[in-house]
Amino acid sequence: MKHDFSEKVVLISGGTSGIGLAAARQFVEAGASVVLLGRNSQRGSTALDSLSGVGQKSVFIAGDVSKILDCGRVVAETVARFGRLDVLVNSAGEYLEKSLLDTSETEFDRIMSINMKGAFLLTQAATPHLKQSRGSVVNVSSDAGVNGNVFCTAYCASKGALNLFTKALSLELAPHGVRVNCVCPGDVATPLLDRQIAAEPDPERYRSEMTGMYPLGRIATADEVAAVIVFLASDAAAFVTGAAWSVDGGLTAG
Repeated sequence: MKHDFSEKVVLISGGTSGIGLAAARQFVEAGASVVLLGRNSQRGSTALDSLSGVGQKSVFIAGDVSKILDCGRVVAETVARFGRLDVLVNSAGEYLEKSLLDTSETEFDRIMSINMKGAFLLTQAATPHLKQSRGSVVNVSSDAGVNGNVFCTAYCASKGALNLFTKALSLELAPHGVRVNCVCPGDVATPLLDRQIAAEPDPERYRSEMTGMYPLGRIATADEVAAVIVFLASDAAAFVTGAAWSVDGGLTAG
């Protein structure tokens, strides 16, 4: 399905790698101007270079979504540069696999600050502009926000909160014509997953066992998740809001 985002402006947190960068590429290919938000300027420059073959309407803005001043500044710079904001993709996120008793307060605060607080603050800053454009928000959640995963209490809590934030905000913004949805992928072939697997005592066995959990027999690619994000932000999903779309190869179907 081809989507048309000509004259549209998309802001993507966590846009310098993984799902965020894959979504950025698809939005640019569909004609959008895209702002990549991330903390690392070097990674931002590398991400922009990877998009250079599909369009020249991409920029990187450095910022930390867990800081309210950064969120306000990034949104203001986006609107100053392009004149509007039509789509916000909250893709910034971190993973933590630890038992309840082994999770420190600092680790809990970090996971919640990036995965939930960051989405809240950036959406808060973007909402006045999204109301003007009657735009949309797509949050990147997880299967862990649908079902609980063992040794992932903090991470599951952050993604479960993000799912309900999505639903509650969709009701709040519906009268303004702003749609709010989220995608709930399982494991996705991204640098984040590569780091997770590399930290295991037997990475290859761990990867094989992970793949075996999925009814479709494999893990997702970032492009497959990105395609659902772009669809939810497009006019093709004009009557979809408050939805949590599973993109998990059947993992949560049972």
